[in-house]
Amino acid sequence: MRKIYFLAIAPAIMFVGTTVHAQTINQQQATVAMQQPQPFLFTINTLNPGARNWSVNYSGGYGQHTITPLGYDGVDQNLAVKGYLGDKFTFMASMGVGFANKGEVNSLQQVEVLRDFVGGNQPLGFRIGASLGFRREFNNDKVALSRITAAFENQVWRMGANVRFEKAFAQERDGIDVISSIGVHRQITGSLFGGIEAIGQDLEGFWETDEAEGGAKLLVGPSLNYVPVASRFSFTLCGGPIIYATRSVGLANNLAARELPATNGFTMKFNVGFRF
Repeated sequence: MRKIYFLAIAPAIMFVGTTVHAQTINQQQATVAMQQPQPFLFTINTLNPGARNWSVNYSGGYGQHTITPLGYDGVDQNLAVKGYLGDKFTFMASMGVGFANKGEVNSLQQVEVLRDFVGGNQPLGFRIGASLGFRREFNNDKVALSRITAAFENQVWRMGANVRFEKAFAQERDGIDVISSIGVHRQITGSLFGGIEAIGQDLEGFWETDEAEGGAKLLVGPSLNYVPVASRFSFTLCGGPIIYATRSVGLANNLAARELPATNGFTMKFNVGFRF
């Protein structure tokens, strides 16, 4: 009788055990996926407390009718260093080179220091921070910048958001530029996450008819992030159409470095990160 009973419940025990084992592996892979410096391409956040080590990130892409901190209307490449300074401070420095379709070659440099002020003690949960930075743009304009950052991460979901304020020390530029972004990832399987990322540039164009850089621009596109098991590498891909949402009567400065273009177009970008 006992043998019959055991044979009857054995398949159920094996099924439960296999399911629990698969869930455990899946959670472990998701934890590894959080241990990376830059899960999104346009949304910058402080380092996750589970990934506070130094890293090198190489990114590039291609766009038409697009202006970015990495390039414009052509092929762009960027090399960045990101690391933890202690006391919830994150440091990031980058240099970009743009190869325009018209043949010009220009460079960009940026440095930024971020800090968590709410949360940031545990790998999971919310954290909110802020930053200060400086950038020399492709056209040699000097820009001071600051951003408010927010992030939420657990085993299944990953979210990030920025509101960035910029002050360009050049004529025919906005007094203050407002650029926002938000990224949302959900675990697809293991350490593969997918979702969307949205960016809004020169949002003051929605309420200022004389916005100096052509008006508000929007991008919403799919985003994928993958971290191979037992690897220090991570890979991110994002892109999509760029929409000119408003048109201002101001003079558009097409050399301003931004994530979005001055006219309708598209962009595709990738990032390869390596953790030390």
